[in-house]
Amino acid sequence: MNPSVLHIAGTALSSRLLLGSAGYPSPQVLQDAVAASGTQVVTLGLKRQLATPAGDNGFVEMVRASGVHLLPNTAGCRTAREAVALAHMARELLGTHWIKLEVIGDEHTLQPDPFELVDAAAQLVRAGFEVLPYCTDDLVTCQRLLDAGCTVLMPWGAPIGSAQGLLNPWALRTLRARLPRAVLIVDAGIGAPSHAARAMELGFDAVLLNSAVAQSPDPVRMARAFALAVQAGRLGWESGLIAPQDMAVASTPVGGRPFEL
Repeated sequence: MNPSVLHIAGTALSSRLLLGSAGYPSPQVLQDAVAASGTQVVTLGLKRQLATPAGDNGFVEMVRASGVHLLPNTAGCRTAREAVALAHMARELLGTHWIKLEVIGDEHTLQPDPFELVDAAAQLVRAGFEVLPYCTDDLVTCQRLLDAGCTVLMPWGAPIGSAQGLLNPWALRTLRARLPRAVLIVDAGIGAPSHAARAMELGFDAVLLNSAVAQSPDPVRMARAFALAVQAGRLGWESGLIAPQDMAVASTPVGGRPFEL
Protein backbone atom coordinates (compact mmCIF):
# COMPACT_ATOMS: atom_id res chain seq x y z
CA MET A 1 0.00 0.00 0.00
CA ASN A 2 1.34 3.39 -1.01
CA PRO A 3 2.09 5.33 2.22
CA SER A 4 1.35 8.61 0.46
CA VAL A 5 -2.26 7.58 -0.25
CA LEU A 6 -4.99 7.92 2.36
CA HIS A 7 -7.60 5.16 2.43
CA ILE A 8 -11.09 5.78 3.84
CA ALA A 9 -13.70 3.04 3.49
CA GLY A 10 -11.76 1.48 0.63
CA THR A 11 -11.49 4.82 -1.19
CA ALA A 12 -7.99 5.98 -2.08
CA LEU A 13 -7.36 9.70 -1.61
CA SER A 14 -4.21 11.48 -2.72
CA SER A 15 -4.99 14.57 -0.61
CA ARG A 16 -4.77 14.44 3.18
CA LEU A 17 -6.54 17.75 3.69
CA LEU A 18 -10.30 17.67 4.31
CA LEU A 19 -12.17 20.95 4.09
CA GLY A 20 -15.35 22.32 5.62
CA SER A 21 -17.84 24.32 3.58
CA ALA A 22 -19.32 26.82 6.06
CA GLY A 23 -18.70 30.53 6.50
CA TYR A 24 -17.15 31.44 3.15
CA PRO A 25 -17.75 34.94 1.72
CA SER A 26 -19.48 33.47 -1.34
CA PRO A 27 -20.08 30.14 -3.11
CA GLN A 28 -17.47 31.11 -5.72
CA VAL A 29 -14.80 31.68 -3.06
CA LEU A 30 -15.62 28.28 -1.58
CA GLN A 31 -15.31 26.66 -4.99
CA ASP A 32 -11.99 28.38 -5.64
CA ALA A 33 -10.68 27.44 -2.18
CA VAL A 34 -11.62 23.80 -2.72
CA ALA A 35 -9.71 23.82 -6.00
CA ALA A 36 -6.68 25.54 -4.45
CA SER A 37 -6.58 23.10 -1.54
CA GLY A 38 -6.61 20.01 -3.71
CA THR A 39 -8.97 18.41 -1.22
CA GLN A 40 -11.04 15.41 -2.24
CA VAL A 41 -13.42 15.48 0.73
CA VAL A 42 -15.68 18.40 1.70
CA THR A 43 -17.93 18.35 4.75
CA LEU A 44 -21.51 19.57 4.65
CA GLY A 45 -23.69 20.50 7.62
CA LEU A 46 -26.94 18.66 7.00
CA LYS A 47 -28.97 20.81 9.41
CA ARG A 48 -27.84 23.88 7.50
CA GLN A 49 -28.76 22.24 4.21
CA LEU A 50 -32.21 21.26 5.45
CA ALA A 51 -32.82 24.87 6.45
CA THR A 52 -32.53 26.01 2.83
CA PRO A 53 -35.70 26.45 0.75
CA ALA A 54 -37.24 23.22 -0.53
CA GLY A 55 -35.75 22.10 -3.80
CA ASP A 56 -32.77 24.44 -3.55
CA ASN A 57 -29.88 21.99 -3.92
CA GLY A 58 -27.57 24.32 -5.83
CA PHE A 59 -24.99 24.34 -3.06
CA VAL A 60 -24.75 20.54 -2.98
CA GLU A 61 -24.53 20.33 -6.75
CA MET A 62 -21.82 22.98 -6.81
CA VAL A 63 -19.72 21.01 -4.32
CA ARG A 64 -20.29 17.78 -6.20
CA ALA A 65 -19.29 19.48 -9.45
CA SER A 66 -15.85 20.02 -7.92
CA GLY A 67 -15.36 16.25 -8.09
CA VAL A 68 -15.01 15.80 -4.33
CA HIS A 69 -16.58 13.32 -1.94
CA LEU A 70 -19.36 14.78 0.19
CA LEU A 71 -19.04 14.12 3.92
CA PRO A 72 -22.30 15.18 5.60
CA ASN A 73 -22.07 15.89 9.32
CA THR A 74 -24.46 15.85 12.23
CA ALA A 75 -23.34 19.22 13.61
CA GLY A 76 -25.82 20.64 16.09
CA CYS A 77 -26.99 17.29 17.46
CA ARG A 78 -27.07 16.78 21.23
CA THR A 79 -28.25 13.17 21.54
CA ALA A 80 -27.51 9.85 19.88
CA ARG A 81 -31.13 9.58 18.77
CA GLU A 82 -31.02 12.95 17.01
CA ALA A 83 -27.68 12.22 15.34
CA VAL A 84 -28.77 8.79 14.10
CA ALA A 85 -31.96 10.20 12.61
CA LEU A 86 -30.03 12.97 10.85
CA ALA A 87 -27.48 10.50 9.48
CA HIS A 88 -30.24 8.41 7.92
CA MET A 89 -31.67 11.54 6.30
CA ALA A 90 -28.22 12.38 4.95
CA ARG A 91 -27.86 8.96 3.36
CA GLU A 92 -31.26 9.23 1.70
CA LEU A 93 -30.88 12.82 0.51
CA LEU A 94 -27.23 12.79 -0.55
CA GLY A 95 -26.71 9.17 -1.54
CA THR A 96 -23.66 8.55 0.65
CA HIS A 97 -23.08 6.20 3.56
CA TRP A 98 -20.22 8.35 4.87
CA ILE A 99 -21.12 10.42 7.93
CA LYS A 100 -19.10 12.71 10.14
CA LEU A 101 -20.70 12.02 13.50
CA GLU A 102 -20.97 14.91 15.94
CA VAL A 103 -22.84 14.68 19.26
CA ILE A 104 -22.09 17.73 21.39
CA GLY A 105 -22.21 17.53 25.19
CA ASP A 106 -21.14 21.00 26.32
CA GLU A 107 -22.40 24.28 24.93
CA HIS A 108 -19.36 26.32 25.97
CA THR A 109 -16.54 24.15 24.62
CA LEU A 110 -18.61 22.22 22.04
CA GLN A 111 -16.91 19.13 23.46
CA PRO A 112 -18.40 15.82 22.27
CA ASP A 113 -20.50 13.74 24.65
CA PRO A 114 -18.54 10.46 24.77
CA PHE A 115 -21.47 8.31 25.91
CA GLU A 116 -23.95 9.53 23.31
CA LEU A 117 -21.21 9.51 20.67
CA VAL A 118 -20.29 5.85 21.19
CA ASP A 119 -23.97 4.88 21.30
CA ALA A 120 -24.70 6.67 18.03
CA ALA A 121 -21.59 5.28 16.36
CA ALA A 122 -22.52 1.70 17.24
CA GLN A 123 -26.04 2.15 15.85
CA LEU A 124 -24.83 3.70 12.62
CA VAL A 125 -22.12 1.10 12.01
CA ARG A 126 -24.75 -1.62 12.37
CA ALA A 127 -26.88 0.27 9.84
CA GLY A 128 -24.09 0.18 7.26
CA PHE A 129 -22.60 3.65 7.64
CA GLU A 130 -18.92 4.53 7.41
CA VAL A 131 -18.77 6.57 10.62
CA LEU A 132 -16.13 9.26 11.13
CA PRO A 133 -16.71 10.39 14.73
CA TYR A 134 -15.60 13.79 15.98
CA CYS A 135 -14.16 13.08 19.42
CA THR A 136 -11.70 14.38 21.98
CA ASP A 137 -8.16 13.09 22.36
CA ASP A 138 -9.22 10.73 25.18
CA LEU A 139 -7.67 7.32 24.51
CA VAL A 140 -10.40 5.25 26.17
CA THR A 141 -13.19 7.00 24.26
CA CYS A 142 -11.29 6.40 21.03
CA GLN A 143 -10.86 2.72 21.89
CA ARG A 144 -14.59 2.40 22.54
CA LEU A 145 -15.35 3.98 19.16
CA LEU A 146 -13.07 1.47 17.46
CA ASP A 147 -14.78 -1.33 19.39
CA ALA A 148 -18.10 0.01 18.04
CA GLY A 149 -16.82 -0.57 14.50
CA CYS A 150 -15.37 2.79 13.49
CA THR A 151 -12.17 2.62 11.43
CA VAL A 152 -11.60 6.38 11.24
CA LEU A 153 -11.42 8.69 14.26
CA MET A 154 -11.40 12.49 14.26
CA PRO A 155 -9.94 13.73 17.57
CA TRP A 156 -9.81 17.46 18.17
CA GLY A 157 -6.66 19.52 18.38
CA ALA A 158 -8.52 22.22 20.32
CA PRO A 159 -12.17 23.34 20.66
CA ILE A 160 -14.00 24.00 17.39
CA GLY A 161 -13.16 27.34 15.79
CA SER A 162 -10.70 28.33 18.53
CA ALA A 163 -7.62 28.39 16.23
CA GLN A 164 -5.47 27.34 19.20
CA GLY A 165 -3.74 24.51 17.38
CA LEU A 166 -2.68 21.31 19.14
CA LEU A 167 -3.30 21.95 22.85
CA ASN A 168 -2.26 18.47 23.99
CA PRO A 169 0.45 17.02 21.73
CA TRP A 170 1.19 14.34 24.35
CA ALA A 171 -2.36 12.96 24.11
CA LEU A 172 -2.23 13.02 20.31
CA ARG A 173 1.12 11.21 20.28
CA THR A 174 -0.36 8.63 22.65
CA LEU A 175 -3.31 8.05 20.33
CA ARG A 176 -1.00 7.52 17.38
CA ALA A 177 1.19 5.10 19.32
CA ARG A 178 -1.66 3.10 20.88
CA LEU A 179 -3.92 2.98 17.81
CA PRO A 180 -1.45 2.26 15.00
CA ARG A 181 -3.99 0.73 12.59
CA ALA A 182 -6.72 3.36 12.93
CA VAL A 183 -7.02 6.24 10.50
CA LEU A 184 -6.62 9.34 12.69
CA ILE A 185 -7.65 12.77 11.41
CA VAL A 186 -7.13 15.88 13.52
CA ASP A 187 -10.37 17.83 13.43
CA ALA A 188 -11.11 21.20 15.07
CA GLY A 189 -8.95 23.94 16.56
CA ILE A 190 -6.49 24.26 13.67
CA GLY A 191 -5.74 27.93 13.06
CA ALA A 192 -2.50 28.11 11.05
CA PRO A 193 -0.73 26.01 8.43
CA SER A 194 1.99 25.28 10.99
CA HIS A 195 -0.62 23.59 13.20
CA ALA A 196 -1.59 21.29 10.34
CA ALA A 197 2.05 20.49 9.57
CA ARG A 198 2.63 19.62 13.24
CA ALA A 199 -0.33 17.25 13.28
CA MET A 200 1.04 15.45 10.24
CA GLU A 201 4.53 15.30 11.78
CA LEU A 202 2.97 13.49 14.74
CA GLY A 203 1.91 10.75 12.34
CA PHE A 204 -1.74 11.65 11.87
CA ASP A 205 -3.26 10.58 8.61
CA ALA A 206 -5.03 13.81 7.67
CA VAL A 207 -6.36 17.14 8.90
CA LEU A 208 -9.87 18.55 8.66
CA LEU A 209 -10.44 22.27 9.06
CA ASN A 210 -12.88 24.98 8.14
CA SER A 211 -12.66 28.34 9.94
CA ALA A 212 -8.93 28.85 9.34
CA VAL A 213 -9.60 28.98 5.60
CA ALA A 214 -13.17 30.28 5.41
CA GLN A 215 -12.53 33.22 7.76
CA SER A 216 -9.15 34.18 6.33
CA PRO A 217 -9.01 37.51 4.47
CA ASP A 218 -7.84 35.46 1.48
CA PRO A 219 -9.43 31.99 1.73
CA VAL A 220 -8.09 30.78 -1.61
CA ARG A 221 -4.43 31.49 -0.82
CA MET A 222 -4.88 30.15 2.70
CA ALA A 223 -6.33 26.93 1.31
CA ARG A 224 -3.19 26.54 -0.80
CA ALA A 225 -1.00 27.27 2.23
CA PHE A 226 -2.71 24.50 4.19
CA ALA A 227 -2.33 22.08 1.28
CA LEU A 228 1.42 22.68 1.22
CA ALA A 229 1.69 22.44 5.02
CA VAL A 230 -0.10 19.09 5.10
CA GLN A 231 2.12 17.76 2.32
CA ALA A 232 5.29 18.96 4.08
CA GLY A 233 4.26 17.51 7.42
CA ARG A 234 3.40 14.15 5.94
CA LEU A 235 6.64 14.01 3.98
CA GLY A 236 8.53 14.79 7.18
CA TRP A 237 6.78 11.96 9.01
CA GLU A 238 7.39 9.47 6.22
CA SER A 239 11.05 10.51 5.93
CA GLY A 240 11.68 10.12 9.66
CA LEU A 241 12.19 13.03 12.06
CA ILE A 242 15.32 13.07 14.22
CA ALA A 243 14.78 12.88 17.97
CA PRO A 244 15.00 16.12 20.01
CA GLN A 245 18.07 16.34 22.28
CA ASP A 246 18.46 18.05 25.64
CA MET A 247 21.98 19.27 24.79
CA ALA A 248 23.74 20.58 21.72
CA VAL A 249 25.01 18.01 19.24
CA ALA A 250 27.64 19.22 16.78
CA SER A 251 26.32 18.99 13.24
CA THR A 252 29.73 19.73 11.69
CA PRO A 253 32.39 17.53 13.38
CA VAL A 254 35.96 18.77 13.20
CA GLY A 255 37.38 15.27 12.86
CA GLY A 256 36.48 11.85 11.51
CA ARG A 257 34.86 11.01 8.21
CA PRO A 258 32.42 13.38 6.46
CA PHE A 259 30.12 10.47 5.59
CA GLU A 260 28.98 7.34 7.40
CA LEU A 261 30.32 4.42 5.38
